Amino acid sequence: MAIIEAKKLTKIFGSDPKRTAALLDKGWSKEKIFAETKHTVGVNQADFTIEPGQIFVIMGLSGSGKSTLVRLLNRLIEPTSGQLLFNGTDVLKMSPEQLRQYRRKHIGMVFQKFALFPHRTVVQNIEYGLEIQGIDKKKRREMAMESLELVGLKGWENSYPDQLSGGMQQRVGLARGLANDPEILLMDEAFSALDPLIRKDMQDELIELQLKMKKTIVFITHDLDEALRIGDQIALMKDGSIVQIGTPEEILMQPANKYVERFVEDVDLSKVLTASHVMKKAATITPEKGPRVSLQFMREQGVSSLYVVDKRMQLLGIITAEDAVRSIKEGLPFESIIQTDVPTAAPDTVLNDLFEMMGQIRLPVAVIGENNRLKGVVVKGAVLAALSGNTLEEGGHAI
Repeated sequence: MAIIEAKKLTKIFGSDPKRTAALLDKGWSKEKIFAETKHTVGVNQADFTIEPGQIFVIMGLSGSGKSTLVRLLNRLIEPTSGQLLFNGTDVLKMSPEQLRQYRRKHIGMVFQKFALFPHRTVVQNIEYGLEIQGIDKKKRREMAMESLELVGLKGWENSYPDQLSGGMQQRVGLARGLANDPEILLMDEAFSALDPLIRKDMQDELIELQLKMKKTIVFITHDLDEALRIGDQIALMKDGSIVQIGTPEEILMQPANKYVERFVEDVDLSKVLTASHVMKKAATITPEKGPRVSLQFMREQGVSSLYVVDKRMQLLGIITAEDAVRSIKEGLPFESIIQTDVPTAAPDTVLNDLFEMMGQIRLPVAVIGENNRLKGVVVKGAVLAALSGNTLEEGGHAI
């Protein structure tokens, strides 16, 4: 079950928002509603689901409604209409006490501005939310220290904010959001105030942290590269409406309309697409088949080499047609002709990191997953097709 589900979630700013919301059902645009009623559509009937453990990125240009939308999720901004379900419970129908418990126990927030108290130490800043919840001093100190260690700031607990770099201050803000161990973490332009290099480091750290935490993260950004880098799903907004939801690859390769096309047209695909996006099925054989069967497989599949794997698909090496022929003529054991120096890459290796390797080798690059299992191969033609924006074909073999 989705942890968050929004159904026609709407926010209109003005003196009579509920009456104005009915105009959206009649197809009125944001511009027409403002011109006729002087009401502003912040979020226009948003429909989306967020699965547990996802990094769900909401992105768009300034004024698109993304920051309004994230504040609807914890009712810092009160929705005008629609439904917002948390694990099946409608957040909009919660009593004041239920809403307080929802915010305290289930949801945390990290802001663009660090909002740290200058007169409090790092650990005291992290404790603040726990303190106002009435958690006793010893317990909240333990929770704060666990959160502090999680973000890599152990040893800095007694420092003050002005003694920290911008990136370290943002880690404090992140630790504060994580201190009560929420199920959902809302991050509103959390890295936008950082320098580019520090920002990239924080993106990397968030991805690594997510591997440990398995939190559900809703991340707001106006930066497409950032969205593509960290997002499992991306919701692209324009004028208060969600115009497309999809994986980074879907947003890039299958834009829903001209607006999305223009939004992504300058993206360097080589820094976004990974080996798993372009890999093809590998032609394989197990060692006991021998050189003659290998040559027969090569003829049938129209390839000049085969990847040698065991019965668990763990990669042992590669054999070429020339080596198989030599094995037959010279009576060499099959194991002696297996080339073990095979170029490999992990599934999440971006194509930009494969270019140098592929320029220096003749063979395709083997894509290796957990336990050295062969998942597929990357050939030069598939890389060029992907970078040109063409749809990749399934079921191709390495040549």
